[in-house]
Amino acid sequence: MITNKRIFMTGGGGFIGSWLCYKLADSNEIIVYDNSRRDALSKRSFKGNKNIRFISGDILDKRFLKKSVPSVDIVIHLAAIAGVTSYYKIPKETMEVNIVGTYNLLEVIKDRNIERYIYFSTSEVYGSYSFRSREDGDTSQGNISDPRWTYSISKLAAEKLGYCYYMEHQLPMASIRPFNIYGPWQVGEGAIQSFLTKAINNIDIPITGDGSQIRAWCYIEDLLDAVILCLEKEKAAGNTFNIGNPEGAITILGLAKKIIEMTNSKSKLFFREHIGTDIELRVPDIAKARKILGYSPKTGIEEGLTFTIDAYKQNPW
Repeated sequence: MITNKRIFMTGGGGFIGSWLCYKLADSNEIIVYDNSRRDALSKRSFKGNKNIRFISGDILDKRFLKKSVPSVDIVIHLAAIAGVTSYYKIPKETMEVNIVGTYNLLEVIKDRNIERYIYFSTSEVYGSYSFRSREDGDTSQGNISDPRWTYSISKLAAEKLGYCYYMEHQLPMASIRPFNIYGPWQVGEGAIQSFLTKAINNIDIPITGDGSQIRAWCYIEDLLDAVILCLEKEKAAGNTFNIGNPEGAITILGLAKKIIEMTNSKSKLFFREHIGTDIELRVPDIAKARKILGYSPKTGIEEGLTFTIDAYKQNPW
């Protein structure tokens, strides 16, 4: 377990960042740098925790960012613009935040004596059809004129930039490509979050396309285990890891029906066209993470959904 470290976390106010604070704050000092575009941190009971310090700042403000990064042991870079709606509404800002923001951070920390730099990439880099895609295989950025791929291109460019700093500045980087993470206190546009909040409130649930699209869902605690392993294992440096749960594969339609059943909801399903390009299949190959990190997801889809539903019923977010 990671203890007595000072951790600087960009985008730490979001879903994954708030969970990392929950996981690490008891034994480490955490500095969260975030502009609160997505705020999950305020939904958690961290009030009065002296190990968490929040700095309101923008990743594009390089001067303020430089002033805000103290001497630290670990940097976790989560700050980004995500969400399918954003790809279409603000593609330029998405590219700018995800690429230039990452460059700003790398320039600030490149000569620091940092034990590990964790970059959060995305499974989107594998394109619209990803079945057992490997980290050392090809990525797919799609049609350059399609706004759907704005996010994946920007995240892949930032990931590659991190590797350049690893090679030229010996920055000990490890990159994570998460596959469909879900769990309590999720903010954003995740399907499980959306289906669950509607089902519990008996609101009809929209299904894009015919619902046959397949995703492999990974519970948040399993992702956190992978992050900890990337921090603990020296051999993680210089590697990219797919992190997800192949056993959590289910169609979107099947997922919606399962959530309705598990919540005893009166919600009905209706179908609508997707606003743009959809992802037909996304199931990870996690062999590399198993081999190098010893990673193994433990939470099945029904167990994870039960945890998430129970948490929502106790404290809606």
